[in-house]
Amino acid sequence: MSNRLFNVFQVGYDPEADSYPAWLVRQPYSHLLPSVVAPGTPIAYLKEDIRSKFGFQKDCVVCTGTTDSIAAFLAARVSQTGNAVTSLGSTLAIKLLSNTRIEDSRFGVYSHRLDDKWLVGGASNSGGAVLRQLFTDDQLEKLSEQINPFEASPLDYYPLPKAGERFPVSDPNLSPRLLPRPENDVDYLHGILESIARIEAKAYGLLKELGASQVKEVFTAGGGAKNEKWTKIRERVLGLPVSRAIQTEASYGAALLALKGAQQNIL
Repeated sequence: MSNRLFNVFQVGYDPEADSYPAWLVRQPYSHLLPSVVAPGTPIAYLKEDIRSKFGFQKDCVVCTGTTDSIAAFLAARVSQTGNAVTSLGSTLAIKLLSNTRIEDSRFGVYSHRLDDKWLVGGASNSGGAVLRQLFTDDQLEKLSEQINPFEASPLDYYPLPKAGERFPVSDPNLSPRLLPRPENDVDYLHGILESIARIEAKAYGLLKELGASQVKEVFTAGGGAKNEKWTKIRERVLGLPVSRAIQTEASYGAALLALKGAQQNIL
């Protein structure tokens, strides 16, 4: 599994054509453009002095890497079209494995190449940051235990830590909507968690509208993945299987990438 290096996007590399555009190649400085290989590609053996200093084996191979968010996706071992990873951290970020490449600057949606597929992503400003503004970690845990995730909340919010949203709604002036606040904090938290789940559902729906593959299953990373009641709420709202990814650390994904490179070592 691999995506094209993000830094070459910024100098015009086209991951679909797998080349720089013709106009750029014709420039007198084109020889300075970096060569592009897929992440996980073995590029050299480790230098002798470094190998000896840290005790690596003689056949230790250096492979190209990737971004931290892509490495985290790889850690979840998602490989089927329609599988997705939602990261519930300070913000709500989603990545969907699609047969189709999607690029839409209106919503900050872009795609990384992943072998013969595309990793389509976007991020909402909603998420854990707004929860931390309203509740302590202890409150979140205790209140969540009292929520019935199979019962829909009648409250309709748009939880944001401050004004401004980028995806699935593009509005830099969108104000947070967290009122009315019920007297019961359990009901209030239930309403917020369910409202964030609706944003997540709308986000995946938007990717479908833009031409991405239909999401079939969602794996969860980030701090919010620990909240089992929220997982059940999201499963009901999304109408999809939702589970916690066994591995979510970017370092684990990077190790998988290196393992792949080592297995296909052609140096």
